[in-house]
Amino acid sequence: MELNGFKDYFKILGISRNATDQEIKSSFRKLARQFHPDLHPHDQKAESEFKEINEAYEILSDEAKKKSYEQHLSYWFKKRAGKSRDFSSENNDNQFDEYLNFDDFLSDLIGRFSEVSQDIYSNISSNKNAQSLNLDAEFNLQISFLEALNGAKKNLLVNDERIEVTIPQGIETGSKIRIKNKGNIQSGKGKRGDLLIEVSVKSHPIWKVKGLDVYADLPLSLDEFALGANIMVVSPQGDTYLSIPSGSLPEQKLRLQGQGLHNLDTQGDLFFTLKLKLPENWSADELRLLEKLRSVRIDEPRSSWFEKART
Repeated sequence: MELNGFKDYFKILGISRNATDQEIKSSFRKLARQFHPDLHPHDQKAESEFKEINEAYEILSDEAKKKSYEQHLSYWFKKRAGKSRDFSSENNDNQFDEYLNFDDFLSDLIGRFSEVSQDIYSNISSNKNAQSLNLDAEFNLQISFLEALNGAKKNLLVNDERIEVTIPQGIETGSKIRIKNKGNIQSGKGKRGDLLIEVSVKSHPIWKVKGLDVYADLPLSLDEFALGANIMVVSPQGDTYLSIPSGSLPEQKLRLQGQGLHNLDTQGDLFFTLKLKLPENWSADELRLLEKLRSVRIDEPRSSWFEKART
């Protein structure tokens, strides 16, 4: 360090003083990856480099901080070149004379422009009671029903970093996946929080999920209700056969054990709710058979209804 600890943040990031926001960000990302503490465990020099890189980005990526820093930068260059006090006063640079060293200026700059950064730079701040930062990053991830059923791998872009996430089988809406050391980075110190992924499962036109159990409506014809049938159905696990008992009734539920979602050693069940599906158009033969059915039917469907309606 030189000039009472002054740091040239443009030089630290390897950029020119007229660098664009994108150039500042691009250089920071490159250097942050190069000197990240995870890649250099127990390397104090790399940790120090990483701290200065984050410190530089903290200042140069913020318009207000950058403007104040550039004024201070100009002041130090003029002072090193031996410019007169009159010149400094004309350019309103005398405001920086109060600072004994660069750390004092930086501490004041952080305090004026960022309460969060005041905690980040607590080593140069007079505030000893700053609360610790929560560096955990949160990410909402929506997945399909089949991804929840079978599990999946998802590539996410978080904080400009590609992260592969393994979705376990049987995950439910509201479940959270924690990935260590993939959260926000504490500028100036290199500490990093965790990534918390909250999962929501998209609704499906057929399958409905309650815990590990899966539910679906199953349309049946009139004769299948009355006579019973052995029909092919689709399940989340694949095609299978389902036996419909004769005399089944609409809204009755049939269960296929172990055909729902599964999580570790626990398996859910699959429930079919039987629904009567009548044709929009009846054929002549069907109508003749229905006429025959009406003529021989012995059950009066509204007998109990009349009794209840009149009480």
